[in-house]
Amino acid sequence: MYNLPPRLEASLNGSQFANLFTFQAAARHLSFSKAADELCLTASAVSHRIARLEAELSIPLFRRLTRRVELTEAGERIFAILQQTLGDLSEVLAQPLDADLAGPLTLYAHPSIAQSWLVPRLAEFGLRFPGVRLDLRTGNDRIDFRSRQIDLALYYGNGEFPGLVAHPLMPERVAPVCSPQYAERHGLSGAIEQLQTCTLLHDSLAWDHAAFDSEWGLWIRQQGAGLPLPKRGVTFDRSDLCVTAAIHHAGVAIGREHLVGEALEQGRLVLPFGGFSRSGEYAYYLVHPRLDALPRRVSACIAWLRECAAQTPAS
Repeated sequence: MYNLPPRLEASLNGSQFANLFTFQAAARHLSFSKAADELCLTASAVSHRIARLEAELSIPLFRRLTRRVELTEAGERIFAILQQTLGDLSEVLAQPLDADLAGPLTLYAHPSIAQSWLVPRLAEFGLRFPGVRLDLRTGNDRIDFRSRQIDLALYYGNGEFPGLVAHPLMPERVAPVCSPQYAERHGLSGAIEQLQTCTLLHDSLAWDHAAFDSEWGLWIRQQGAGLPLPKRGVTFDRSDLCVTAAIHHAGVAIGREHLVGEALEQGRLVLPFGGFSRSGEYAYYLVHPRLDALPRRVSACIAWLRECAAQTPAS
């Protein structure tokens, strides 16, 4: 836990608490105008409140640049304290004082893993944690925990999440998949060179900073085939849409085992070139901000998700 600077600790009063709340909003957005919108104030009023706070405390909190503001070192320390303190207060107010494991929990996940793996397990979550109000949000962006009220995120990536805590959830394996009809039409069974006659289906947002054909390029390199990728392709921003297109005979997709297992079992997809291989360094991770102590419902959710992952018959 951060220690308050002695002069700040000695000079806090009621007015400064109000101004600290204004500072917290501005620091979270790194914008006086966005903080003004949130607090129903003018940007000038926000600027004056923060300037008054800085003058009374004799601590510069922001560096004012031409088109933006950034926190000073002291501002970063004080912002971290406020985030922790307000988070603790919100948790107390969000549930009865005698609650054991209850309250809101917002989980953010990429759409493909949410639809194919997470959502089918939520009935069990409700039975296990009846007092937790789960709010599941989906999207492809790497979210900003400072400006979004998200407790936990489920990402597919290489484990590098600067400034955040990442818990490995489960590895992933990949292989090309297509419909049985498409495989037969193009003579794909065991003939990787026949990919040149196919339409490739690409997930352009497979992981952070991925090129549109990164997954295919990684798989080709793993095979040591040295084949150029076919130029004919269709690009999506979700892996599950690639899989849906493959089921409907649109081409060949890179299938992640956790996402395509059911379609393979049902015969809607086949593996024309054999089984799955590890997805390089990429896997699924549970990610959250660094906190002195996680709310119990968040740590319980992490433990439950890892339990589910351990029971998943893949990789």
